[in-house]
Amino acid sequence: MTKALILGGTGWLSSRIARRLLDEGAAVTCLARGTRPVPPGATLVVGDRTGADPYAALDGEWDLVVDVSTSALQVARAVDELGDRAARWTFVSSVSVYADDETVGADESAPRHPSSRAEDADYGAQKAAAEDAVAALGDRALIVRPGLIVGKGDPSDRFGYWAAAFARAGERPVLVPPLAGRTAQIVDVDDLAAYVASSRAVDAVNAVGDSIPLADMLEIVRGAAGHTGGVREASEEWLRARSVEYWMGVRSLPLWLPADMTGFMTRRNERFLATGGALSPLDATAARVVADELVRGVDRPRRAGLSRAEEADLLAELGGRSRSLR
Repeated sequence: MTKALILGGTGWLSSRIARRLLDEGAAVTCLARGTRPVPPGATLVVGDRTGADPYAALDGEWDLVVDVSTSALQVARAVDELGDRAARWTFVSSVSVYADDETVGADESAPRHPSSRAEDADYGAQKAAAEDAVAALGDRALIVRPGLIVGKGDPSDRFGYWAAAFARAGERPVLVPPLAGRTAQIVDVDDLAAYVASSRAVDAVNAVGDSIPLADMLEIVRGAAGHTGGVREASEEWLRARSVEYWMGVRSLPLWLPADMTGFMTRRNERFLATGGALSPLDATAARVVADELVRGVDRPRRAGLSRAEEADLLAELGGRSRSLR
């Protein structure tokens, strides 16, 4: 029986990884603070990775250790203290480690941001430093670099914003960002969890879906939501002048990126597919997200996107005629 240790196991992604391993017959231990439950069948070991001795209660060895931390210091410490007891080590990093966001179709050899373990370093630098710590394990290490992770229960609200926006609009138009030249690239959280749980790859892998035009991605979500109205497209300058943000956060249009970030959502995924990665059909993923948003509430407070009232005000000011996405 495979013995797996999840450093976490109670979060959105890590709990799915634990669940997948359990379904495959593994004995799963989750090291977590104990503020949230672990999946049924897993063993919780309470430990705070910010504390003085977080791994004191762990004993034995593991066939697989999985870490999803965003803290380079936490990752490096875990490797130092537990690395000799793991046959394989998988770290979930991010495509945000890449320094070049302009080159279209870059692969895993693309240059990364300079790494930093400083607590105030940005996300990409921290993930790069964490990768360096894990890479020291050599051929026992797999570094998984997902892009935008989507699916049921997504706490970031980014992809789900569009499901909610189209679902709540009915026959009314939906405000969209400039679409020409923009792309979208996602990975379903369950596809990612399955890969992390089962892949025997080593080195770095971009765990991303196929890159498609942003307009096509929005049309897939629109179809899943049953939206019958058109869209109104606003220019970058118009949106920025009204404090509408890129990508994420309150008062944003998620998935929208600056015009010069032509490579961010075009990463190559051949290695992911060749080493066991699988991609759910986009329409199936979109349908699950729409159903989830309807349950959670399309007008609930969100971490990303526009409220219904904010969107209505912007549409009224923008004016013009609605059109189709294609």
